[in-house]
Amino acid sequence: MENNIIMLTEEQRQLLEDFSKKGVHSARLITRARVVLALDRSNKKDHLRVNRICEQEKLSRQAISDIRKAFLEANTIEEFLTRKKRETPPVQPKITGEVEAGIIATACSQAPEGYARWTVRLLADKVVELGFIDNISFKAVQLILKKRSISLT
Repeated sequence: MENNIIMLTEEQRQLLEDFSKKGVHSARLITRARVVLALDRSNKKDHLRVNRICEQEKLSRQAISDIRKAFLEANTIEEFLTRKKRETPPVQPKITGEVEAGIIATACSQAPEGYARWTVRLLADKVVELGFIDNISFKAVQLILKKRSISLT
């Protein structure tokens, strides 16, 4: 850990102090700024030890180490203080527009023989039978119909 010493310029220090004290930012990013300020060794004879920073910020030693590493790897302070945007959701949505269209089209069609009207459970089974989707719960079908203001009565 001692190999990765953080030495901030006065401008960088001021930017981090302003970020942590002014404006509206996420608590996570403010904590990151405060940790970097605490790790700064420029113009300090008695810098804070990692254990003391852990106590103050209520973080683990590993979290402090990760923040230090992220700061040293970032090209600019702005890059360090902004969250990286996800390019894709963690799991691709199972219900696409095509599936929704199939559910709606089926709901608007004639009810199966022996039934006076469609139920969400019947729709869920029929959509799977028609191959629009591998499996779907009746609750998902209900949400889709409600979102589109389609009534089965």
